[in-house]
Amino acid sequence: MLAWAQLLPFIAAALIVELTPGPNMGYLAVVAARQGRRAGLVTVAGVTAGLALCLLASIGGLVELLAARPSLLAGLRWVGVAYFLWLAVDAWRASTAAAAGEPVTDGRLFTRGLIVNLLNPKALLLYVALLPGFLEAGRGRVEVQALLLGLIHIAIAVAVHLGIVLGAVRVRDGLTGAGAGAPAWLQPAAAVLLVGVAAWLALSAL
Repeated sequence: MLAWAQLLPFIAAALIVELTPGPNMGYLAVVAARQGRRAGLVTVAGVTAGLALCLLASIGGLVELLAARPSLLAGLRWVGVAYFLWLAVDAWRASTAAAAGEPVTDGRLFTRGLIVNLLNPKALLLYVALLPGFLEAGRGRVEVQALLLGLIHIAIAVAVHLGIVLGAVRVRDGLTGAGAGAPAWLQPAAAVLLVGVAAWLALSAL
């Protein structure tokens, strides 16, 4: 159903989009550096679930509604800014001795990854601004084409996100030694980085 004339340009465009720095990248790197490979992989699963929900919402028309109402999209961006600031506060709290011992469950990591992606306008707009340009009415139902192309994008996103997680863990291990765990200074540094992600998202909203 999909032709190479559709697939190759779409894959190239999806790669460019995913390799462009954004909130997902920053958050995954922070989680992996702070809490290790497993935490990063669980967060990738949450982000991927968020992408799948965005894809289904675009096919159902919800994302088009958001794109048609700039005020709603702007509000979503500012909710995302507030959420990253909350994550920064949480990371700063974890730098204290009392909070550092609190376990972070897989469920919490997954949920945070899901929310981070759902509050990321880049993920929402991709399926409105990019996907329709690669649909061809003569090649079957456009909903099926959109689903297949969306799944290809999700596969590319997973590959990029896994690379970020593994790269962040490797950098941390290089600084501290494999298996040594995150150094004490990494928790407050992660809080500062999350504030930076929130600032980046705020600038995009402005």
